[in-house]
Amino acid sequence: MDEFIEQLPNLAKDKHKETAVYFKKLKRKPPKDLDYQMQELHDEEFAQTDCLECANCCKTTGPLFTDRDISRIAKHFRMKDAQFIDTYLRIDEDNDYVLQEVPCTFLGADNYCMIYDVRPKACAEFPHTDRKKFQQITNITLKNVAICPAAYNIVEKMKERIKLK
Repeated sequence: MDEFIEQLPNLAKDKHKETAVYFKKLKRKPPKDLDYQMQELHDEEFAQTDCLECANCCKTTGPLFTDRDISRIAKHFRMKDAQFIDTYLRIDEDNDYVLQEVPCTFLGADNYCMIYDVRPKACAEFPHTDRKKFQQITNITLKNVAICPAAYNIVEKMKERIKLK
């Protein structure tokens, strides 16, 4: 797994143009059963993928924190929202709350999330390969394939299984 994670950015880069062209076609005319097929591909991949062996998303990127996320996590720590923000977050160039640093502050040495039960929505939904109307989030998926081995595998299987004209 470690070797695959190391190679992943280059693998994704090599396939970037091909995947971008595929996603452009997908956006133009998504198959009627796209959500069903994506759910199937997602379930197949995660039946054999253990995120705890990887945690590359937590090690290399940080999620966006919504106001709801901040309130929920601050409450978990028995902090005021402002105190949580001051301690852990910063505002990025898009005016979103993100972690002050990566790897994620809440990632344990064993790859377990210390706030798993109250984690941000973006973490809970990552890598978003089972989202409804998948064709609307292809831009983020194009980025995620370079971070998440499961997302990479799902997209590669998708290109094989769902033929586009």
